[in-house]
Amino acid sequence: MAETLGILTLLPPLVAIILAIATRQVFISLIVGIFIGYVIMAGVEIIPASIPGELDDVVLTFGPSSLWLGFLDTMQGLVDVFADAGNTRTIMFCALVGALIVFMQRSGGVAGFIAFVERKLKKYEGRQDGSGRVVVQLLAWLTGALIFVESSISVLTVGTLYRPIFDKMGISREKLAYIADSSSAPSSILIPFNGWGAFIMTLLAAEGFADPFSTMIRALGYNFYAIIALLLVPLIILLKRDFGPMKKAEARAQGGQVLSEGATPVVDTELTDIAAKEGVKPNLWNMVLPIVVMVLAMPLMLAYTGWGDAREVLGAAAGAGDVFMLAIGKGSGSTSVLVSVTLSILVSIVFYKAQGIFGIRESVDLVLKGIAGLVPLALLMLLAFAIGSLCKQLETGIYVADVAKGFLSPALVPFLVFVVTCFIAFSTGSSWGTFAIMIPIAVPMATQMDANVLMAIAATLGGGVFGDHCSPISDTTILSSMASATDHVDHVKTQLPYAGIAGGLAGLAYLVLGLV
Repeated sequence: MAETLGILTLLPPLVAIILAIATRQVFISLIVGIFIGYVIMAGVEIIPASIPGELDDVVLTFGPSSLWLGFLDTMQGLVDVFADAGNTRTIMFCALVGALIVFMQRSGGVAGFIAFVERKLKKYEGRQDGSGRVVVQLLAWLTGALIFVESSISVLTVGTLYRPIFDKMGISREKLAYIADSSSAPSSILIPFNGWGAFIMTLLAAEGFADPFSTMIRALGYNFYAIIALLLVPLIILLKRDFGPMKKAEARAQGGQVLSEGATPVVDTELTDIAAKEGVKPNLWNMVLPIVVMVLAMPLMLAYTGWGDAREVLGAAAGAGDVFMLAIGKGSGSTSVLVSVTLSILVSIVFYKAQGIFGIRESVDLVLKGIAGLVPLALLMLLAFAIGSLCKQLETGIYVADVAKGFLSPALVPFLVFVVTCFIAFSTGSSWGTFAIMIPIAVPMATQMDANVLMAIAATLGGGVFGDHCSPISDTTILSSMASATDHVDHVKTQLPYAGIAGGLAGLAYLVLGLV
């Protein structure tokens, strides 16, 4: 398909991205991009060669029939998202998180957390240097970095917990979204005892590495983008030197306006503005316990889902500790996050019932209310998965990678692999999809050209995270906007300059080290 369509393979994601930024209508932009992609595919006609042995001719025809078929295929493409069990589990996870958010708010857990943080910040209240603002931002960053078990859980936790505090202290929601986004994926890929690590090791094993875990660990030191992006956040916070659109957003927030004029938060305001139940005292543990259960359940479920494969690899004589570590790497990330959030909800129901806060019927009602509040997010995730699947069918990533091959030399392999990977991830909105495309290309290429294989792997991983951070159609970017209850386009615009600095420095590092 990539050879047939050429540059047209780039049109659907680029249209979606440009429209999203220009119109601020993310839903419509994604649908238009998906529709254009299927119209293009419907217009492809292969004419068999008249002479045996010659190549078939390819003709692109666009007319009313292509539009109609494109419309039908768009509908089917949205339905087909649910044919992938991993996609379905992820969408279900996002919806159920809404229930957890409502639980933590209605039970007084969020109010208890806010009161706890405010007590800790009292010693900074009298200072005129903005120490309180600095400390709370650093706490948000640290929280996101430490919840490395899953990037989705990380951004949702940071956004939900710190949004009320940020609002009270006059810190923009765009800043919160940036902190949540830039502390989640980088920490998840740098501490790969999670679904990220499992997926990467699977790809490395397919390339013939006898010990994919060791290879991945050794490559982490070259993942310059993830390292720089993660460390840039506290640096900006400590220096108090915002710039670009973020500087304007912060000035606006300090004036009492946490959202920009005309902003449309991704999440329903009815979900973000829920007060504690009347008569219920704020209790930090009503929020901490559900989160702890969810975070601890994640690696346990990874180990559980990957135990059989790990035991098969290591043999019956292997110790439980060795099997456990390998099992984490082979487990199902989507299954683990879904089970983790479900267990957290069930434990919460029992915990709140024991305190006499909610009855079973009220708990069920709150679960349904939470799910309803995140329907917009579920729809966005559906569209993000659909355009990702479309890009895979169009072979968008393969086309970009094939074009880039002609410019590669051994010294420039890591740098150009990073640049190409950034572009693919930005165009497709999927870091994992980009990994799947580029690792099978980057590894053999680096090997054959006698380039640094570990650096090429790291460049692929870092480039995927960079593109994922910058793309308006990325599921992680969408989740960050949702968790922070900010306008999605505002989040993309304010985060892009920061991600650009980290990406530029990472690219420079690959260029210098490649030439040395």
